[in-house]
Amino acid sequence: MQYMILIYEPESAFEGEVGERRLTDIVGKHMTLAAELIAAGIQKSGAGLQPVHTATTVVTDAAGAQSLHDGPFAETHEQLGGYYLIEVVDLDAALAIARRVPVAPGGKVEVRPLIAY
Repeated sequence: MQYMILIYEPESAFEGEVGERRLTDIVGKHMTLAAELIAAGIQKSGAGLQPVHTATTVVTDAAGAQSLHDGPFAETHEQLGGYYLIEVVDLDAALAIARRVPVAPGGKVEVRPLIAY
């Protein structure tokens, strides 16, 4: 079964000199994890995302009219920063990988199964 592992972190965790060091450390850990998952045939895709200020959201109202909004639509303290697309036998296996995903303090990792068509 395929799962999306979504990584949410406060972008402020990567500001300033301390934040830059934290980002370098976390990216290095992501590279190590991704290499392991790819070698095991588990990771199908994955990427980090550009900062939240680069986002544009298409909003569709109840009548079907659409409008564009700068930034992400969800109002959260954390922003979606990247993802892994993995294929494993079950949710327990996906959660075991999610626990290995490095995040900044305050970060969250969401695991969601993909719809199989």
